[in-house]
Order: sequence, then structure tokens, then C-alpha cells
Amino acid sequence: MVATSEKTTQLSQTAKTDTVAVLLMGYGEVESYEDFANYNEQALNLLTAKFAPVPTWIYPPLAKLLAVFDLHEWSHQHGNFISPHNKIFEAQRAGIEKELQYQWGERVKVFKAFNFCAPFLPEQVLAEIKEQGYDKILIYPLLVVDSIFTSGIAVEQVNNALSKLNDGEEHWLQGTRYIPSFYKEPAYIKLLAKMVEEKIATDLAKTHLPSQIGIVLMNHGCPHKAKGFTSGIEESQALYELVREELIYKYPLISIGWLNHDTPLIEWTQPNVELAAKNVMDLGATAIVMMPIGFATENHETLLDVDHIIHHLQHRNSQVKFLRMPCVNDRLEFLQMAAAWANPQIEALLSSEGVTVNGQVLNGSNGHHHHSHSHHHHHH
Repeated sequence: MVATSEKTTQLSQTAKTDTVAVLLMGYGEVESYEDFANYNEQALNLLTAKFAPVPTWIYPPLAKLLAVFDLHEWSHQHGNFISPHNKIFEAQRAGIEKELQYQWGERVKVFKAFNFCAPFLPEQVLAEIKEQGYDKILIYPLLVVDSIFTSGIAVEQVNNALSKLNDGEEHWLQGTRYIPSFYKEPAYIKLLAKMVEEKIATDLAKTHLPSQIGIVLMNHGCPHKAKGFTSGIEESQALYELVREELIYKYPLISIGWLNHDTPLIEWTQPNVELAAKNVMDLGATAIVMMPIGFATENHETLLDVDHIIHHLQHRNSQVKFLRMPCVNDRLEFLQMAAAWANPQIEALLSSEGVTVNGQVLNGSNGHHHHSHSHHHHHH
């Protein structure tokens, strides 16, 4: 017991300038069917609330109802499907940590947090980060490659957790950085295009003409109206255009396909994946490659939802060949680039003097004085 407490104090003294905790954030997915209702309630609270006119009292019963559908889909229709998402995300965490430690050694540690899954909820993980003596964090949303909307959930949860974990006069956190999205990172775009080209070379090149190979590049679906939040449409659209640009000269039949959650009352991005595939088939595609570009980690949307869509399409178009591609997942090139994107932010955190924030002002005492002061300053 004594040994551990000694170790913690020792770390917290060196931690002042020397260490950074990287908080890698994804949704997480249930691995036990009993957790569905709880998962759905978290998701409704954080996601749906931002674009659907749903009163909060309805969340718990609605979450239970949705759990019944989930159970039917995952267990009956898909032979007790267990999502590989959490396992892949852990491989991404370990791989990115390994890459970062080549450069920074033990000064950097990567933690994972899941928006909707205990025991890795942001609140639980931040408590652990604090306990281990870190006072600088890099918030790094990894799963969805879009905007402040899904990444914003990550920040929202981190902020809620930080308010609860604030217990002294000085806030324990002295430095924070954030990686918004990598939708326009050239290395990511080139990797996606390369994966498609490799798949075509091995599976289609000998049997289909390039002009007859359709490519559906799949993005995370976005609601058009999200109570004024930027919902990620522009970023996702830009990502699509950049990947398309890499491939279009060889393969002219390319369409964006949005993986929407078809909720009533909500207007979603179009064309959805099924419509996108039909469109390229109308233009003469005899094979279709479905490539997720808006997700960095495999999850039930890229697996079950895409399988459903292919099943529907195949039923009516038996002569067309359909291929479902994986996400970048834990490919070494991806882990290396993800670490490279973090390096400048880690460097900034390590080289900056920590800023001590008055914890009491954050908690609302002294608030009035603080507010009027900054207001006055603003007019200068």
C-alpha cells in the first residue's frame, strides 16, 4: 500500500511538465445483451436530443423498446452477433500508444473512453487519469471522422466529468488540447483510396471492367437540422470529394452513400447507401465495392447495417457482385498517422507551462465578480 502511494506522489511531482494523458474516444458497443437498454438511453440522451423533438421522460421506456429490436436483430437475425468494435478500439489504443512512446517514452500514456459503455465512460477514465497524477490531457475522438457534432459529444462528456472531478481551490487539470477531425488529412485519404484499389486488384480486376466497378464511399449519416449544431455534413462531404478525386480517373462510377439511422421526423443526408448502390447499378455497374470512409473503427453500422443493405440489393440483383470493405481499424499505417497527428499537440502540452485555473470560480462561487470582470475587459 505504502509503495503505491509513494509512487503516485512521485509521479504527480514530475507530472507538472513531464507527462500527457491522451484520451482516445469512441462510442463503445455492448458485448452483453443485458446492456442494450442502458446503452440506448445514453445514446438517446447525448445524440438524439440534439436533433429530435423528443421529451426526456420518454428516453428510458424508448431505450427499452429499442433494446427489444436490437436483441432481435443482433441475436436472432445475426446468430448472436457480438460487436468487435471494443476489441478493435483497444488494438487502436495500444498501437497508437506504442507509436507515441517511440517518440515520447513513458511520458505519454493513451487511455480509451467509450461514450456509452461502462467501465470506460469518460467520467470513470478521467478519474483514473487524475488519480495517476496526470494534469495535461489531449482529447482525441477517433471513431467517427466528421465534425464537432459527434466529437462534440466527447467534449461534452469530458466537460461534465471535469466539473464533477473538481474538488479543490485549484483545478487539477493544467493543460488541454483537442484533435477535431482528420477528414482532410492527406495520409488518411490516400490510405482509403489504396485500400479500395488493392481490393479491386485482388477481387475484381480480372472479371470486371474498371468502368463497370461501382464504388460507394460510406459516411456517417447526418441529420440536416440539428438545433443549430454543425452536424458534420460539410466535413463528411469534403472527405468524400477528396477520396473520390484519388479514384475517379480509373473508376468513374463512384457515389457517396450515407449510413443513416432512419428515425421518423428527421431529414437525413442523401443518397443513403442503398440508393447510392442502385444509382451506380443504373449506370452499368456489375460489381460494387462498399468502403466505409467516415468511420475509423468497425462497428455495428459498418457491419450489420451494410450487410443488411447488401442482402436486400443482392436479392434483387443476383448478377451483381457486392464487396463490403473493412474500416482502417488497426492497420499499422493508420496507427502511425494517428500518432503523427497527435505529436504536435503533445509537444505543445509538454512544452507549455501549466495554467492553474481557480476551481472555485468554475464551481460557481465568485462567479459574479469573475463574469463582470471579463465582460469589462471585452469592451476594451
